[in-house]
Amino acid sequence: MDKLKRVSVYIFLSVAAFISIFPFLWMIVSATNSSSDVTQGRLLPGSKLIENINNLFSSVDIVPALMNSAKISISTTLLAMLIASLAGYGFEIYKSKAKDIVFTILLLSMMIPFAAIMVPLYQMFAGISSSVPFLGLDTLSGVVLPTMTTAFLIFFFRQNTKMFPKELLEAGRIDGLNELALFFRIYVPTMKTTYAAAGIITFMSSWNNYLWPLIVLQSPDKRTIPMLISNLGSSYTPDYGMIMMAIVISTIPTALVFFLMQRHFVAGMTGSVK
Repeated sequence: MDKLKRVSVYIFLSVAAFISIFPFLWMIVSATNSSSDVTQGRLLPGSKLIENINNLFSSVDIVPALMNSAKISISTTLLAMLIASLAGYGFEIYKSKAKDIVFTILLLSMMIPFAAIMVPLYQMFAGISSSVPFLGLDTLSGVVLPTMTTAFLIFFFRQNTKMFPKELLEAGRIDGLNELALFFRIYVPTMKTTYAAAGIITFMSSWNNYLWPLIVLQSPDKRTIPMLISNLGSSYTPDYGMIMMAIVISTIPTALVFFLMQRHFVAGMTGSVK
Protein backbone atom coordinates (compact mmCIF):
# COMPACT_ATOMS: atom_id res chain seq x y z
CA MET A 1 0.00 0.00 0.00
CA ASP A 2 2.85 2.36 0.87
CA LYS A 3 4.53 1.57 -2.45
CA LEU A 4 1.31 2.36 -4.36
CA LYS A 5 0.94 5.63 -2.46
CA ARG A 6 4.56 6.59 -3.24
CA VAL A 7 4.09 5.79 -6.94
CA SER A 8 0.89 7.90 -7.01
CA VAL A 9 2.72 10.82 -5.44
CA TYR A 10 5.55 10.58 -7.97
CA ILE A 11 3.10 10.42 -10.88
CA PHE A 12 1.21 13.46 -9.60
CA LEU A 13 4.43 15.44 -9.07
CA SER A 14 5.73 14.44 -12.52
CA VAL A 15 2.53 15.63 -14.19
CA ALA A 16 2.57 18.89 -12.20
CA ALA A 17 6.24 19.45 -13.10
CA PHE A 18 5.55 18.82 -16.79
CA ILE A 19 2.63 21.29 -16.79
CA SER A 20 4.86 23.90 -15.12
CA ILE A 21 7.90 23.37 -17.35
CA PHE A 22 6.16 22.85 -20.71
CA PRO A 23 5.47 26.57 -21.43
CA PHE A 24 9.17 27.36 -20.95
CA LEU A 25 10.23 24.46 -23.18
CA TRP A 26 7.73 25.55 -25.85
CA MET A 27 9.00 29.12 -25.62
CA ILE A 28 12.62 28.05 -26.13
CA VAL A 29 11.73 25.70 -29.00
CA SER A 30 9.58 28.38 -30.66
CA ALA A 31 12.52 30.80 -30.56
CA THR A 32 14.30 28.48 -33.02
CA ASN A 33 11.38 28.27 -35.44
CA SER A 34 9.84 30.57 -38.03
CA SER A 35 6.63 32.48 -37.40
CA SER A 36 4.55 30.03 -39.45
CA ASP A 37 5.98 27.06 -37.51
CA VAL A 38 5.07 28.71 -34.21
CA THR A 39 1.48 29.38 -35.30
CA GLN A 40 1.18 25.75 -36.45
CA GLY A 41 2.28 24.55 -33.01
CA ARG A 42 5.58 22.93 -34.00
CA LEU A 43 7.18 21.30 -30.94
CA LEU A 44 10.54 20.40 -32.50
CA PRO A 45 13.60 22.71 -32.61
CA GLY A 46 14.06 24.50 -35.91
CA SER A 47 16.91 26.19 -37.74
CA LYS A 48 15.81 29.84 -37.43
CA LEU A 49 17.57 30.68 -34.16
CA ILE A 50 20.29 32.91 -35.65
CA GLU A 51 17.81 34.49 -38.05
CA ASN A 52 15.42 35.34 -35.20
CA ILE A 53 18.26 36.84 -33.17
CA ASN A 54 19.42 38.96 -36.13
CA ASN A 55 15.87 40.11 -36.88
CA LEU A 56 15.30 41.04 -33.25
CA PHE A 57 18.44 43.10 -32.78
CA SER A 58 18.15 44.75 -36.20
CA SER A 59 14.47 45.69 -36.06
CA VAL A 60 14.00 46.87 -32.46
CA ASP A 61 16.12 48.56 -29.78
CA ILE A 62 16.09 45.68 -27.31
CA VAL A 63 19.33 46.62 -25.53
CA PRO A 64 18.05 50.05 -24.32
CA ALA A 65 14.81 48.36 -23.20
CA LEU A 66 16.81 45.78 -21.23
CA MET A 67 18.90 48.55 -19.65
CA ASN A 68 15.79 50.51 -18.67
CA SER A 69 14.26 47.43 -17.07
CA ALA A 70 17.53 46.71 -15.26
CA LYS A 71 17.78 50.26 -13.90
CA ILE A 72 14.18 50.19 -12.66
CA SER A 73 14.37 46.68 -11.20
CA ILE A 74 17.70 47.13 -9.40
CA SER A 75 16.72 50.54 -7.99
CA THR A 76 13.33 49.26 -6.86
CA THR A 77 14.85 46.16 -5.25
CA LEU A 78 17.53 48.06 -3.32
CA LEU A 79 15.09 50.70 -2.06
CA ALA A 80 12.48 48.08 -1.19
CA MET A 81 14.98 46.04 0.81
CA LEU A 82 16.03 49.09 2.83
CA ILE A 83 12.60 50.59 3.47
CA ALA A 84 10.65 47.35 4.04
CA SER A 85 13.28 45.87 6.34
CA LEU A 86 13.51 49.07 8.39
CA ALA A 87 9.72 49.16 8.70
CA GLY A 88 9.39 45.47 9.54
CA TYR A 89 12.23 45.73 12.06
CA GLY A 90 10.65 48.78 13.70
CA PHE A 91 7.18 47.26 13.92
CA GLU A 92 8.48 44.09 15.59
CA ILE A 93 11.32 45.32 17.80
CA TYR A 94 9.67 48.52 19.07
CA LYS A 95 6.12 47.32 19.68
CA SER A 96 3.27 49.56 20.81
CA LYS A 97 -0.51 49.70 20.40
CA ALA A 98 -0.25 52.69 18.06
CA LYS A 99 2.23 50.83 15.83
CA ASP A 100 -0.07 47.78 15.74
CA ILE A 101 -2.95 49.99 14.55
CA VAL A 102 -0.75 51.49 11.83
CA PHE A 103 0.40 48.01 10.80
CA THR A 104 -3.21 46.80 10.57
CA ILE A 105 -4.11 49.75 8.34
CA LEU A 106 -1.05 48.93 6.24
CA LEU A 107 -2.24 45.36 5.79
CA LEU A 108 -5.73 46.56 4.84
CA SER A 109 -4.14 48.52 2.00
CA MET A 110 -3.22 45.18 0.41
CA MET A 111 -6.91 44.67 -0.39
CA ILE A 112 -7.03 47.78 -2.60
CA PRO A 113 -6.41 46.81 -6.26
CA PHE A 114 -3.90 48.87 -8.22
CA ALA A 115 -6.60 49.78 -10.76
CA ALA A 116 -8.41 51.70 -8.02
CA ILE A 117 -5.46 54.01 -7.32
CA MET A 118 -4.05 54.15 -10.84
CA VAL A 119 -5.87 57.34 -11.93
CA PRO A 120 -5.17 59.43 -8.77
CA LEU A 121 -1.57 58.18 -8.81
CA TYR A 122 -1.19 59.34 -12.41
CA GLN A 123 -2.71 62.74 -11.54
CA MET A 124 -0.29 63.10 -8.62
CA PHE A 125 2.75 62.40 -10.80
CA ALA A 126 1.40 64.65 -13.53
CA GLY A 127 1.29 67.46 -10.96
CA ILE A 128 4.81 66.66 -9.77
CA SER A 129 6.12 66.86 -13.35
CA SER A 130 5.74 70.65 -13.47
CA SER A 131 7.71 71.31 -10.27
CA VAL A 132 10.06 68.29 -10.03
CA PRO A 133 10.54 67.03 -13.61
CA PHE A 134 12.93 64.19 -12.73
CA LEU A 135 10.29 62.59 -10.47
CA GLY A 136 7.24 63.03 -12.69
CA LEU A 137 5.85 61.44 -15.81
CA ASP A 138 8.13 59.94 -18.46
CA THR A 139 10.94 59.32 -15.97
CA LEU A 140 12.36 56.10 -14.58
CA SER A 141 12.02 57.59 -11.09
CA GLY A 142 8.28 57.91 -11.67
CA VAL A 143 8.13 54.15 -12.20
CA VAL A 144 10.29 53.31 -9.17
CA LEU A 145 8.72 55.52 -6.48
CA PRO A 146 5.21 53.98 -6.25
CA THR A 147 6.55 50.41 -6.37
CA MET A 148 9.71 50.66 -4.27
CA THR A 149 8.06 48.87 -1.36
CA THR A 150 4.78 47.13 -0.58
CA ALA A 151 2.70 46.23 2.45
CA PHE A 152 3.44 42.57 1.73
CA LEU A 153 7.21 43.12 1.97
CA ILE A 154 6.85 44.97 5.28
CA PHE A 155 4.65 42.14 6.57
CA PHE A 156 7.17 39.59 5.28
CA PHE A 157 10.07 41.24 7.13
CA ARG A 158 8.07 41.66 10.32
CA GLN A 159 7.05 38.00 10.36
CA ASN A 160 10.63 36.86 9.83
CA THR A 161 11.88 39.29 12.47
CA LYS A 162 9.77 37.40 15.04
CA MET A 163 12.40 34.63 14.81
CA PHE A 164 15.31 37.04 15.10
CA PRO A 165 17.24 36.40 18.37
CA LYS A 166 16.60 39.58 20.39
CA GLU A 167 19.54 38.71 22.67
CA LEU A 168 21.89 39.85 19.91
CA LEU A 169 20.45 43.35 20.12
CA GLU A 170 20.86 43.44 23.88
CA ALA A 171 24.47 42.32 23.52
CA GLY A 172 25.05 45.04 20.93
CA ARG A 173 23.59 47.72 23.21
CA ILE A 174 25.86 46.57 26.01
CA ASP A 175 28.80 46.95 23.60
CA GLY A 176 27.73 50.55 22.95
CA LEU A 177 26.17 50.27 19.50
CA ASN A 178 23.46 52.78 18.61
CA GLU A 179 20.16 51.74 17.03
CA LEU A 180 21.29 52.22 13.42
CA ALA A 181 24.47 50.26 14.07
CA LEU A 182 22.39 47.47 15.61
CA PHE A 183 20.29 47.34 12.48
CA PHE A 184 23.08 47.42 9.88
CA ARG A 185 25.76 45.46 11.75
CA ILE A 186 23.66 42.81 13.51
CA TYR A 187 20.17 42.57 12.01
CA VAL A 188 21.04 42.79 8.30
CA PRO A 189 23.80 40.10 8.28
CA THR A 190 21.67 37.77 10.43
CA MET A 191 18.61 38.10 8.18
CA LYS A 192 20.42 37.60 4.86
CA THR A 193 18.14 34.72 3.79
CA THR A 194 15.09 36.94 4.33
CA TYR A 195 16.70 39.67 2.25
CA ALA A 196 17.46 37.13 -0.49
CA ALA A 197 13.86 35.90 -0.66
CA ALA A 198 12.42 39.43 -0.60
CA GLY A 199 14.97 40.59 -3.18
CA ILE A 200 14.05 37.82 -5.62
CA ILE A 201 10.32 38.54 -5.25
CA THR A 202 10.80 42.28 -5.70
CA PHE A 203 13.19 42.00 -8.65
CA MET A 204 10.93 39.60 -10.54
CA SER A 205 7.84 41.71 -9.88
CA SER A 206 9.59 44.90 -10.97
CA TRP A 207 11.17 43.32 -14.06
CA ASN A 208 7.82 41.97 -15.27
CA ASN A 209 5.81 45.07 -14.34
CA TYR A 210 3.89 46.31 -17.37
CA LEU A 211 0.85 48.45 -16.49
CA TRP A 212 2.41 51.28 -14.48
CA PRO A 213 5.46 51.75 -16.77
CA LEU A 214 3.04 51.78 -19.74
CA ILE A 215 1.15 54.67 -18.11
CA VAL A 216 4.17 56.68 -16.95
CA LEU A 217 6.76 56.17 -19.68
CA GLN A 218 5.78 57.92 -22.90
CA SER A 219 9.08 58.22 -24.81
CA PRO A 220 10.11 55.28 -27.03
CA ASP A 221 13.68 55.40 -25.70
CA LYS A 222 12.43 54.76 -22.14
CA ARG A 223 10.41 51.64 -22.87
CA THR A 224 10.96 48.60 -20.68
CA ILE A 225 11.30 45.06 -22.02
CA PRO A 226 7.65 44.05 -21.31
CA MET A 227 6.48 47.16 -23.19
CA LEU A 228 8.75 46.34 -26.13
CA ILE A 229 7.49 42.74 -26.32
CA SER A 230 3.91 43.99 -26.19
CA ASN A 231 4.63 46.32 -29.12
CA LEU A 232 6.11 43.44 -31.10
CA GLY A 233 2.95 41.41 -30.61
CA SER A 234 0.64 44.26 -31.60
CA SER A 235 2.05 44.73 -35.12
CA TYR A 236 -0.07 43.92 -38.19
CA THR A 237 1.96 40.81 -39.07
CA PRO A 238 3.82 39.77 -35.89
CA ASP A 239 6.91 37.61 -36.26
CA TYR A 240 6.23 35.05 -33.53
CA GLY A 241 9.67 33.47 -33.78
CA MET A 242 11.29 36.85 -33.13
CA ILE A 243 8.81 37.55 -30.30
CA MET A 244 9.65 34.24 -28.65
CA MET A 245 13.34 35.09 -28.95
CA ALA A 246 12.67 38.41 -27.20
CA ILE A 247 10.75 36.61 -24.44
CA VAL A 248 13.61 34.14 -23.94
CA ILE A 249 16.12 37.00 -23.61
CA SER A 250 13.84 38.87 -21.19
CA THR A 251 13.50 35.74 -19.04
CA ILE A 252 17.25 35.19 -18.63
CA PRO A 253 17.91 37.89 -15.96
CA THR A 254 15.09 36.76 -13.65
CA ALA A 255 16.03 33.11 -14.13
CA LEU A 256 19.67 33.84 -13.26
CA VAL A 257 18.69 35.82 -10.16
CA PHE A 258 16.43 33.01 -8.97
CA PHE A 259 18.79 30.11 -9.60
CA LEU A 260 21.82 31.90 -8.12
CA MET A 261 19.88 32.68 -4.93
CA GLN A 262 17.60 29.65 -4.85
CA ARG A 263 19.04 28.18 -1.65
CA HIS A 264 18.71 31.46 0.23
CA PHE A 265 15.22 31.97 -1.25
CA VAL A 266 13.94 28.67 0.15
CA ALA A 267 15.49 29.38 3.55
CA GLY A 268 14.02 32.89 3.61
CA MET A 269 10.51 31.74 2.64
CA THR A 270 10.53 29.13 5.40
CA GLY A 271 11.55 31.75 7.94
CA SER A 272 15.06 30.46 8.56
CA VAL A 273 17.41 32.86 10.39
CA LYS A 274 21.17 32.35 10.26
